[in-house]
Amino acid sequence: MKTTVKSLDNKEVGTIDLLDDVFGVTPRRDILTRTVNWQLAKRRSGNHKAKQIGEVSGTTKKPWAQKGTGHARQGSLRSAQFRKGGVIFGPVVRDHAHDLPKQVRKLALCMALASKQQDGKLVVLDSAKIDTHKTKDLAAKFAKLGFASALIIDGANLDPNFSKAARNIPHIDVLPEQGANVYEILRRDVLVLTKNAVEQLQERLK
Repeated sequence: MKTTVKSLDNKEVGTIDLLDDVFGVTPRRDILTRTVNWQLAKRRSGNHKAKQIGEVSGTTKKPWAQKGTGHARQGSLRSAQFRKGGVIFGPVVRDHAHDLPKQVRKLALCMALASKQQDGKLVVLDSAKIDTHKTKDLAAKFAKLGFASALIIDGANLDPNFSKAARNIPHIDVLPEQGANVYEILRRDVLVLTKNAVEQLQERLK
């Protein structure tokens, strides 16, 4: 399939071929959901921790006699029912990451790209380079293109001026091609690819 290539000045400068094997697959919600959950689970720090009864500071002495006091029997003041006691089945430091087959991850990335293409939310730019790092100048170009919420993916090497200028614009993210991922693509309304990014993604995913 063919799609129009635009410049940062919102002018058509040509066309580019998109592979059906990458941009023409049918998106599946279950595959995309599995991949997003896998990504978000990987980034969880897992450093939440609650002290259990064996880790709480305090005496090991039995609070009172087993019988004859009129109170319920107790074995430790560090039990969960007492103030400053331990937590039963509380969170512990652990890794939340889980495995996801490589082929599923690759398919999900193709589906994310295809979903933007089918929704008319895919824009291809001839390049993502500007002469100045001023945010105001780039924001004006994005306003012409109608980018309010967009993920911009360039080739392996980002233009320093472009990435610096885009850094302070709300709801605009810039990634190199090797950083393209399902969560970031679905998170923003519009997906913007440079010609270089399209070629590299197709070479990687075909």
